[in-house]
Amino acid sequence: MLWLIWCVLFGSLRLGSTYSAVLQNETEFDLAEGHRQGRLFPFYTIGRIANVPCLASNGLKGTCLIRGECADNQGIFGGSCSTLTTQATCCIFSRTCGGSTNLNSTYFTNPGYPGSYNGGGTCTFTITPCSSSVCQLRIDFRSLNLAQPNGEGNCLTDVLTITGGSSEVPSICGENTGQHVYINFSELNPITIRVSTTAGSLVDRMWNLQLSQISCASEFRAPEGCLQYYLEPSGVISSFNYGFGANPNLNSLGATGTRQIAGQRYGICIRAAPDRCTITYSLPSTDGSYAFTVSGDAEVLDPTLIGMGVFGENGDICTTDYVVIPSPVVTDVNAAGAVFTDRFCGLGLFSVTSQVKPFVVYVVWDDNEIPDVANRGFRLAYSQNACTLGA
Repeated sequence: MLWLIWCVLFGSLRLGSTYSAVLQNETEFDLAEGHRQGRLFPFYTIGRIANVPCLASNGLKGTCLIRGECADNQGIFGGSCSTLTTQATCCIFSRTCGGSTNLNSTYFTNPGYPGSYNGGGTCTFTITPCSSSVCQLRIDFRSLNLAQPNGEGNCLTDVLTITGGSSEVPSICGENTGQHVYINFSELNPITIRVSTTAGSLVDRMWNLQLSQISCASEFRAPEGCLQYYLEPSGVISSFNYGFGANPNLNSLGATGTRQIAGQRYGICIRAAPDRCTITYSLPSTDGSYAFTVSGDAEVLDPTLIGMGVFGENGDICTTDYVVIPSPVVTDVNAAGAVFTDRFCGLGLFSVTSQVKPFVVYVVWDDNEIPDVANRGFRLAYSQNACTLGA
């Protein structure tokens, strides 16, 4: 999917004399928009290889470069990317602690990746926009496994923080492989990622974060207020650290701790597909009964009852941990006669439909998770619905 701006600041390249035969006119364009926008690597006379996006043999994204240029920039050879010359390779940029980059589609990994990391301290990485036409950074958690929060939902053993952007990102810990976040750059100032870990803890921690810079003009840029932005007409969304197993840590009262990370407030947005006017959220059929356990004591109910809509709560009673679904419509026969506001909490959820665009679910977790026992957050399937006649 060509929705990123593929660019690199020419000044960051360390080009040796072997590659001095550079064409004088550099080509600039934004692949997402189809017009001149972001800077690419210059063309080389060896087969005149255009430095375009490519898919490496290991499934990672890279840039098609002459092998020597890739090596000069500490890139990793990812297989052939051109039929014009054997000197072209799909170059992957992978960095670890203490590094920095202004290269697009860079991967930030733990030391020793793909092995686990058992050390302690803080691992820092900074990202600078590769062009003034870049507005956002998307971070895909291809792998992110850190220690669970304590029983009150606080990230005390391990924590990932992201700072320097003009939009806020909550602290994250636990299991978050497959999640992603968007951060707005603050002009040309760098964004910093910090992973702080505690040595000696029995955690097979691991991270591989894909860093993609997005053009200001791109249609795939996330709307304001959206920490996450899903592009498909149907799929699954979940809270950070949602999982199938309980948190092994007890809270201060000796009860099973929560997987919800305390103090989180953010928006999950979904791009409206053409000719789709509403969206429906429901519990996935494959997730068991804990797919919506956001407030209350999940151990007081029979596990076969958890998740049922009648055990959910709505409206003004939802004051601590809840999700907001704008202008909800609930058609389940078991909810007949009930009047629903946009706040949902408790230990279950009816299927909910909303027509407010942009499609969005707001997550609100307060700072006190002690009353919430064995909660796991939420995982919701969503599906956009075709417009009806006259809509």
